[in-house]
Amino acid sequence: MRVEFAADDVRLVGDLLVPEGEGPWPGLVFTGPFTGVRDQVIGRYARLLTERGFATLAFDHRNWGESGGEPRRHEDPQGKLHDLRAAVSFLRARPEVDAGRIAAVGICLGGGYALKFAAFDPRVKAFVGIAGAYNNPYAMRTGMDYQAALAAFAEVAERQDRGGPAEYLPAVSEGGEAAMPGDEPFAYYGTARSASATWANEVTRVSIRELITLDNMMGADFLSPKPALIVHGVVDRFCSPEGAEEVFKRLDEPKKLVWVDAKQHIDLYDREPYVTQAVDATADFLREHC
Repeated sequence: MRVEFAADDVRLVGDLLVPEGEGPWPGLVFTGPFTGVRDQVIGRYARLLTERGFATLAFDHRNWGESGGEPRRHEDPQGKLHDLRAAVSFLRARPEVDAGRIAAVGICLGGGYALKFAAFDPRVKAFVGIAGAYNNPYAMRTGMDYQAALAAFAEVAERQDRGGPAEYLPAVSEGGEAAMPGDEPFAYYGTARSASATWANEVTRVSIRELITLDNMMGADFLSPKPALIVHGVVDRFCSPEGAEEVFKRLDEPKKLVWVDAKQHIDLYDREPYVTQAVDATADFLREHC
C-alpha cells in the first residue's frame, strides 16, 4: 500500500508491504543507492523479503522520487538519518508490525546510512548491509586532491548561498561528466533495468561534497551489541570489498559476513542468482536475530 509520513515537516512517500496471514510481523526499513528511488533496488528487495515473512517499508528519501524536499535530487546525509527515524516511528505504529522487532536494511550507499542509523537508534534491533558503501573521509581522500575538490564544491555552494540556482550534473554518463561515470552505473541507471517514472538523470553538484565528507563507517564502532549482517560481492569497483571487510572487522559479535560471487556492483541490484542469495541470507539472519 502507498503510505505517507513526515520527517521534519517534509512529506515522505513509501510503499508498505505486509505478508499474507496473521501478524504482527517483524518490520524492515530500507535505504538504498545514491540517486535511487523506491521502485528500483530497494523495492525489489522489499518485495522479496515480504514474501519471506517481513513487513517492509521502502520509501523515497527527502528530495528524491515522490517525496518532498528541496533542492530536488540533492543528497542530504543528516536529513536521510532523520527520514529513517521517522520511518521507524511510522512502522512501530502500524498494527501489522511487531514494534519490538525492527531492522534496518541498507543497499549500496544505504548500507552506510543504515549502519550509522542503527548504531544510534535503540529501537532498531539489527542491521543488514548489502553491497554497502561505508563512506568515510579517510578513504575518500585517497587518490584525489581532497582540498582542491572541497574548494571547488565550496565555490558552487557559495553561488547558491548568494541566491543562485542549484547546480546539477548528470547522475550517470557512459563517457562524459557524471556523479557516477562509466559503463557500469550507466548499464543500470541509463537503461530499462532501472525504469522509473520518478527517477531523473541528474543530481546536485554539491551532493558530491556530501559524499566525500560523509562518515558512516563510524557506525561500526557503536552498533554493538546489535546483530549485523554484511553481504557483499567478491568483486565490486564502486563499493569496495575492503570497505565491507573493514566494517566487519570493527563490528562486535554477533556478526556475519556473506560473500556473493558477483562480478559487478550492480549485480546485487537486480541480477540472479545474486539478489536471491542476498535475500535468503538476510531472511535467515533476521529470523535468528530480530
